[in-house]
Amino acid sequence: MKKLNWGVGIVITIACFIGFIMFFVIKMSTDKKYDHDLVTEEYYKQELAYQDQIDAQQNSARLAKNIQVEVTAEGIQILFPSEKQNIKGEVSLYRPSNKKLDLEIPISLENQQMLIPAEKLVEGKYKLSINWKSNETTYLYKKDLQIK
Repeated sequence: MKKLNWGVGIVITIACFIGFIMFFVIKMSTDKKYDHDLVTEEYYKQELAYQDQIDAQQNSARLAKNIQVEVTAEGIQILFPSEKQNIKGEVSLYRPSNKKLDLEIPISLENQQMLIPAEKLVEGKYKLSINWKSNETTYLYKKDLQIK
């Protein structure tokens, strides 16, 4: 039986450590459970429009009566201010945990209300963003929602 000296022991230890690290690198890159998406695909393009978003959020905050959002058994009920007319825009539901569950729905109102049906939603956390325009003024409303 041969004795191990310090040099061989250090080489074996480094080889085991590299193998350990490589195992986790391969596991994290191939396992779908660890698949995380970027917040947005067009990050730089969205960054350039950030001041417009700030202005739109300030416009929304200045409203005497802002958008009201309620999660019900039927889905997400959105009530727009009654004094605003010709409302156009888009409702975005961003799901931080899974990009495939994101929704983008054009605004279509009936009596200043919009309903996003519960069938389109999956239980969990969503980030609601309503980007809308009324009489050439843009507004942005954001809220975190928990769907049960």
